[in-house]
Amino acid sequence: MGVDRQVQGKVVPLRAVPRDDLAERTLEEMLAGWRNQQLARNLSFSTINVREAQIRRFVADVGEYPWRWTAQLVDEWLGDQRSVSHLRQSTIRGKAITVRMFCGYLTDDAYGWGEECWERFATHPTQVCHPWNTATHVQDAEGRGGLRAFTVEELQAFFDCADELVVASRRRGRKGWLAGFRDATLFKVAYGWGLRRREVRMLDLGDFGVNPHAAEFGRLGVLYVRHGKAMAGSAPKCRSVLSVFGWATECLEEWMTDIRPLLARAGNTALWPTERGGRVSETRIDDHFAAVRRELSLPGGELNFHGLRRSYVTHLIEDGFDPRFVQEQVGHEHASTTSLYTSVSSDYRTRSLRQALDKAVSPLGLDIGVKGKERKE
Repeated sequence: MGVDRQVQGKVVPLRAVPRDDLAERTLEEMLAGWRNQQLARNLSFSTINVREAQIRRFVADVGEYPWRWTAQLVDEWLGDQRSVSHLRQSTIRGKAITVRMFCGYLTDDAYGWGEECWERFATHPTQVCHPWNTATHVQDAEGRGGLRAFTVEELQAFFDCADELVVASRRRGRKGWLAGFRDATLFKVAYGWGLRRREVRMLDLGDFGVNPHAAEFGRLGVLYVRHGKAMAGSAPKCRSVLSVFGWATECLEEWMTDIRPLLARAGNTALWPTERGGRVSETRIDDHFAAVRRELSLPGGELNFHGLRRSYVTHLIEDGFDPRFVQEQVGHEHASTTSLYTSVSSDYRTRSLRQALDKAVSPLGLDIGVKGKERKE
């Protein structure tokens, strides 16, 4: 954050900048800093751009800069989104999460915005999103009853929250940040390759290989699952899973190269080791998953760890992958089993219907129109 600016070739102290100009410049500096923080965490440009746009919209809607935001402003804004704009509950919750994350960045002592704003405006940013004034998750057309897949927005928020807990733990000097990093990466790998809890837990360093048809994934082009779900009385079922998400291989590469060596003992080949030299337990995985879910107020009755695997199937289908390919990826013997995992969104179903209708009806409609014109003539 700079303290001076250029005006007609001269350096002018910030105190000489008009107040409105200073406020605008401070907001831009805040957004630039937040963008850099998210880029450092390997978040996608599209995600960062959407979040920045939401913050700018919030500033415009409430007419106040971040250092003057209050919980009351959030109350009124979110209320308008529901009653006036008639947005869905999931959309409202996503907006609230974005504001909360931005406030979390501004109030983090590591970035110094509290002191900077006090010096510039005699006030400072605070966290304005709390459990009592932000949208909670309800069913309300967000998904079918019972266990289901994450929406894309929920999944992104889940991964971001897991990362933020690690960052906060590390800044407080807590030793447990390494285990938190391990678990956050494990969640991404479970989704990124569509794995069951035991399958991902039992992975070793040597379970990945090169896919000659997808060289961009390097040594992580294919995953060899050795502990797949077995039939009664049979040995664990093995399968290979091709890598499809570049971001997932990047996250795993960072863990294997930079972070895991700080936690693993010599000779431990487990992909997810513990400080005591063993392999991470299912209880630990479930507890950490539940902690992140509670942090985001996501419904435990609908979203569990296996929901990451459901999400993998659902999102691949929505993205246009062949159902047979998806079936092979997750190791289902029957296509009907894969279909049970698939909980595509209403938007996807609507698009599919529209495309099918346009393809089937448009030629017919054109013929009818031509014939009608001929009859009139």
